[in-house]
Amino acid sequence: MLTDGALRMLVLLHFDLLGFSPIAIAWLFLGYEVAGIVTNLSAGWLATRFGLTTTLYAGLALQGVALAALTRLDPGWSVTVSVAYVMASQTLSGVAKDLTKMSSKSAVKLLAPASQGGLFRWVAVLTGSKNAVKGAGFFLGSALLAGFGFRASIWAMAVALLAILVASVVFMPAGLPRGKKGTKFGEIFSKDPRINRLSLARMFLFGARDVWFVVGIPVYFEATLSDGTPEGHRVAFFLVGAFMAAWVIAYGAVQAAVPKLLGGAGRPEAEIASSAAFWVLILTVIPFALMAVVLLAGAPAIWLTATLAVGLLAFGYVFAINSSVHSYLILAFTSSERVTMDVGFYYMSNAAGRLVGTLLSGISYQIGGLALCLATAGVMAALSWLAVRGVEGYAALRV
Repeated sequence: MLTDGALRMLVLLHFDLLGFSPIAIAWLFLGYEVAGIVTNLSAGWLATRFGLTTTLYAGLALQGVALAALTRLDPGWSVTVSVAYVMASQTLSGVAKDLTKMSSKSAVKLLAPASQGGLFRWVAVLTGSKNAVKGAGFFLGSALLAGFGFRASIWAMAVALLAILVASVVFMPAGLPRGKKGTKFGEIFSKDPRINRLSLARMFLFGARDVWFVVGIPVYFEATLSDGTPEGHRVAFFLVGAFMAAWVIAYGAVQAAVPKLLGGAGRPEAEIASSAAFWVLILTVIPFALMAVVLLAGAPAIWLTATLAVGLLAFGYVFAINSSVHSYLILAFTSSERVTMDVGFYYMSNAAGRLVGTLLSGISYQIGGLALCLATAGVMAALSWLAVRGVEGYAALRV
C-alpha cells in the first residue's frame, strides 16, 4: 500500500508538470481501475481455488514488475504512446494491489475472533492501518519526485518491494486456506440481497470520493499553490502531497476508531447498517456545500483553498465511518465458505466506483472546474445513500 500510494502521486504530479490535461491524467488511471474490476471479480475464485497465500504473493510480485516497467518510460515518446504505456503499467499495478487487498481482508474473516465485536474491531484496525500506510505513500511519492526525480524514485520503491516479498514468504504464518479444487467461476456472484445492495452502495460511495480526489483537487491545489517556476512546482508538490497524505492518514485513523465511535461491539447488524445510511446522508451535504463556496468565491484564493482543505477533511471523517462500516458488514454478511468470493465481488464494486469517479473527475474538472467536480461527488453520495437504505431493510429482516 505504501508503494501504491507513492506511485499514484508520482504519476499524477509528474504528468501534470509535463502539461497533460486533466482528462489525459484521468486516462492514466483508468486502466488501474478497470484492472480492479476484473481482478476482484476473479480474485475471490482464484483464492478459493489456489489459496490465499498464492494470491498475496502474486500481488506483491506483480507490483514489482509494474514499477520496473515504469522505469523504461521515455520522455521522447509522443503523448499517445506515453499515456498508453503508463496506462498498461498502472493496469498491472491495479491487479497487484487488488490481489493483495482481497487476500488480506479475507484472512480477517478466518482469523479474527467473532465474540465481543472482535470482527468489527479487527476489520477496522486492518482497514484503517492500510489506508494510513497508503496516505504515507502519497507524501513519500511527492517527496521522492521533488528530491530525486521520477525514475530514481521508481527504482527505489521496486527494490524495497522485493525485500517485502521475500520477508512475506519467509515469515508467513500457517493456517490460511490452501485452495479447494472444483470451485466454479460462476459461484462468485452472490444470491444474498444484502451483499448485492451493499456492493452497489460501495460503488457510489467510492465514486463520490474519487470524483474530486483523483484529478480535481490535486490539480487545483497545484495550480493555486505554485508560482509556475521549477522551485514553485517543487513546493507545490510537497504541499499537495502533504495534504493528500494527511487526508488519507486521518481517514485511516478514523476508520480504525469507528467501533469505539459507534459503540459497535455487540450491536445488531441492522443497527450498524442503519448508521451507515445516516452517515452517508451527512456525507452528501458536504460536497454540495463546498460547491456553493467555490461558486461564491468566483476565483482561486488563499481563503478558498483553506476552506476546501477543512471541508474535505470533514468529508474524510464521515467517509471513513461509512467505509469502515461497509468493510465490517460485508464480512458479517458472508460465510467462511464464501468469504473470498463475496469479498472479491464487493471490492469489484469498489473498483467500479473508483473507475467511474476517476473518469468523471477528469471530465467534470475540464468542463466545469472544481465546482462541477464537487457537485458530481454530491450526486454519487446521494445514490450511495439510496442503495445502503436497502441494505438496512434486508439486514433488519435477517436479524
